[in-house]
Amino acid sequence: MSPTELPPFVLFFGAAVLTPFLRGRVRGGILLLVPLLGGLSLLGLEPGSYGQITVMGYRLTLMRVDKLSLLFGYLFHLASFLAFLFAIHLKKEEGASLQHTAGLLYAGSALGAVFAGDFITLFVFWEILALSSVFLVWARGSRRSLTSGIRYLVVNVVSGVLLLAGAVVHVHQTGSIAFEYMGLGGIASWLILLSFGIKAGFPLLHNWLVDAYPEATPTGTVFLSAFTTKVAVYALARAFPGAELLVWVGVTMTVFPIFYAVIENDLRRVLSYSMINQIGFMVTGIGLGTALSVNGAVAHAFNDVIFKGLLMMSMGAVLYRTGKINGTDLGGLYKSMPLTATFSMVGAASISALPLFSGFVSKSMVMAAALEGGHGWVWLLLLFASAGVVEHAGIKIPFFSFFAHDSGIRTREAPPNMLLAMGIAAVLCIAIGVFPQWTVYPLLPYAVEYVPYDTTHVVTQLQLLLFSSLGVFWMMRTGWYPPEKRSVNLDSDWVYRWLAPRVVGGVGTVVAVVDGGLRRLFLRGVGASLRRAGRVLSPTSGLSRHYPTGFMVIWVTILLGAYLLFYFL
Repeated sequence: MSPTELPPFVLFFGAAVLTPFLRGRVRGGILLLVPLLGGLSLLGLEPGSYGQITVMGYRLTLMRVDKLSLLFGYLFHLASFLAFLFAIHLKKEEGASLQHTAGLLYAGSALGAVFAGDFITLFVFWEILALSSVFLVWARGSRRSLTSGIRYLVVNVVSGVLLLAGAVVHVHQTGSIAFEYMGLGGIASWLILLSFGIKAGFPLLHNWLVDAYPEATPTGTVFLSAFTTKVAVYALARAFPGAELLVWVGVTMTVFPIFYAVIENDLRRVLSYSMINQIGFMVTGIGLGTALSVNGAVAHAFNDVIFKGLLMMSMGAVLYRTGKINGTDLGGLYKSMPLTATFSMVGAASISALPLFSGFVSKSMVMAAALEGGHGWVWLLLLFASAGVVEHAGIKIPFFSFFAHDSGIRTREAPPNMLLAMGIAAVLCIAIGVFPQWTVYPLLPYAVEYVPYDTTHVVTQLQLLLFSSLGVFWMMRTGWYPPEKRSVNLDSDWVYRWLAPRVVGGVGTVVAVVDGGLRRLFLRGVGASLRRAGRVLSPTSGLSRHYPTGFMVIWVTILLGAYLLFYFL
């Protein structure tokens, strides 16, 4: 096997073994060099299967190369480079070794998953993805990060169990372990879809994301925003393109997070809800199943990793410098962190799909595909969701953190490595938006003839942005906009974080009361019996008297006679 055919995860896993023993610039150089070399190794690779090995009679494919896997391969190398650059300043007391090692394993497992050509390989990396990423949550060291990390791990392990169960059924039915198009048919495909849906944040299965991501370290959240959900998007695009169910699942994902993001105070939690909203566009595009919609879905995944990573980096920089992340505690930071504020606005413009920014290109592809396919209602709901994005990510994030009011916080600008990472991401957001035909189009799985910059697309989007912005500022001025409050908002996780403990506690209380009553009743009965026996057997009882021998002989004779009488009769 030539070096260019070596599966990319090998380089990341090898570096993860070495990183704890390295320090300073040597470690930093390795962290940046690994994604650069890994990305370069993908250049010029021809479609095909590499790194095939046989295990227990099964032919495993560690590296299946086609346009879809290559797009995500390039994306994950780029994302890991930016994330490591953003986190390279970490020191020993900030958990540098733990976070860097976990980041390498996490990024490597994401690459292993997208290049996996069979279900066994996919399952192995699917589980490493969960196990490695949870340490980025726990690294923050708070009680909330510990408990949310445990919930995160449980849910993601359940996803792996479902994947394994579906794969076992699929292999039993077909005799093949190949990970390829499945469609929705038997129980195997439904189990696998549910597994993918958990990691993608399907409705009612999304709580682990908004629960854990905001509790990670300022740098850890940048890693988390890039890999897990996008691996799930890749898996859906590989196995279930054209599944109509995904259209409505995706549309629901674009709409419901808007209402939670509006009332959320924690700005990283706002971005977590926004992530679900953006994944909804990708899932919808995959469900539509046309060349344009799938291109739009994976292009939006590519763009989302960059602009959502940029927004997460800007909020991570704010948290790193101020120790605060709630909208009620921030404001006026543009005076202290002008460059971070500028980069945040670039990310906000991109996620809002402002023309000349990356989100405009990919989001309009999905919406155009919905119209071309005759899905008018889908297009209208996506349009509504796009307006919601303008509010909660395009305006709320930069406004409440940097401009809303002067919180009085005066701090330093973000460290140089953070600014450089944000700057590169901002340049990419603009470059993809201005030159999609030279940047993202060549990476897409199908030939692209879509032209985003025509009069209809541009005018429609500008109108949407204008009226959405006017609506938000009008509500703020009139008091209709939900105020920022110091609170913890629960959605469907209310069932297991509030209701379930109280139900279990209530049932436990009832059981304890009944058990205690039965125990007391039993003990009272035993006590009464012992007291009665004590009275009967006490020295003063009739049984304890002294009787003459003759009296006892008479009683023995009577009992013997009675026995003989019953025996013979």
